[in-house]
Amino acid sequence: MQLKMKTGCEKCGADLQIDGLAYICSYECTFCSVCATESKGSCPKCTGELVRRPRRPAPVTGAEESEPRRALGSKPWLVWAVSFGIWSIVALAASGESYEYWLSRGYARSFGSIFASELSQILTYAPLTPLAFALAMRFSIKRGNWAQRSLLHLTFAIVFSMAHVALRGVTPFAAWDPRVGGFVSGIWNSQAHIFEFKRQIFENLFLSNVVEDITGAYVPIVLVAHALAYYRKFRDRELHSAKLETQLAKSHLQTLKSHLQPHFLFNTMHSISALMLTDPGAADKMMMRLSDLLRMSLESSGIQITCLSRELEFLAAYLEIEKVRLGERLNVVLDIGADTLDAQVPSLLLQPLAENAIKHGISRLSSGGNVWITASRDGNDLCLRVRDNGPGLVKAVDAPPRTGLGLRTTRERLQTLYGSEQSFEIHGTPSGGVEVCVKLPFRIEPHVSTDEAVFGPTISSIGDTVTL
Repeated sequence: MQLKMKTGCEKCGADLQIDGLAYICSYECTFCSVCATESKGSCPKCTGELVRRPRRPAPVTGAEESEPRRALGSKPWLVWAVSFGIWSIVALAASGESYEYWLSRGYARSFGSIFASELSQILTYAPLTPLAFALAMRFSIKRGNWAQRSLLHLTFAIVFSMAHVALRGVTPFAAWDPRVGGFVSGIWNSQAHIFEFKRQIFENLFLSNVVEDITGAYVPIVLVAHALAYYRKFRDRELHSAKLETQLAKSHLQTLKSHLQPHFLFNTMHSISALMLTDPGAADKMMMRLSDLLRMSLESSGIQITCLSRELEFLAAYLEIEKVRLGERLNVVLDIGADTLDAQVPSLLLQPLAENAIKHGISRLSSGGNVWITASRDGNDLCLRVRDNGPGLVKAVDAPPRTGLGLRTTRERLQTLYGSEQSFEIHGTPSGGVEVCVKLPFRIEPHVSTDEAVFGPTISSIGDTVTL
């Protein structure tokens, strides 16, 4: 099955030819060579490694390519090299066995003469093996055609044996002649030193070797070809299944993220609506910050993975809106380790956690409260914590605490992205309030300068405790 190749760069929109140079990541995000170079080999959307996309010279017209073309079209020399290598090893092993046999019988035959005769018999299979391999791949035996294909391969096997006899007959070691006490050729008279076609030698060779040629050479070649063909189909099926799973995961992640974006936008619009009549100035300021938030959200709509510094930029814009709404009642403390700013995190990870702390914690306190957001590295893990000093968890007896859409979606995104490598915990604190702890694999995102304009000024200066 051939997937449709993308014809446009997903960053600059430049047209990409099917047979032209392009770069893709594991999620099939496609970019031109210029954008790939600017991104330093890392996908701007998912931060995966960019590799050169295989060039397709022409559209595939059939549902599947012919097996011989797939097997021999790319590296035909390899099949020939393997054929001569394997048959040479077999000839060498057979020579050693024959030499030991004659030595045990008391006959003093030189290893060179034995090796030459074995090469005449065995190495002559080598130029015929790639042809038999191609026929086996082209006319493979399957459940629905085994009878017809078996008869066809029997015909091929007989022709294979005839060709082998013809090649062996022209060598100086074609057959043993007791009259001269040595090997003779089927086309050369060594006594008269003239070319002489000896039909009887070819007939005897065919009758005495046809069964051995078929069972000992042609059938193993066919079995190896079928084994390779089935292995290739099995591997292609696994690759196709993995690609479908990757595409499904990508679609699922995009759906989850699309749930988060309107979630916080609608809540922000509701806050602005509440201030329109009581404090128009504050509502206008919130509208300005909301426009910045919308711009940042739209420009990063296709990105699943970002770095922590960019995620904090987005979070800071959201917190400014909440500061306008709650005023002095909201105090946010950031404690971000300097070595964590370039760490990879899912886009829109911290915003729903902060929103949950403000909505269910700080807003329920008449005097307001604090929200602590910390990031630290713990070995190979990145630890993110969002804590508030609100009223804490409230749940019914014998019932687990309920979580909102933001937390449920965040938990599901983490599970889809990292599987068992992540943890997401919500628990109350001894002093009151709720703490959400997220642990992710610590991975560094390569610096991409072209994205700084999207996310505004960097906050790489954050390394100590900062109060907003």
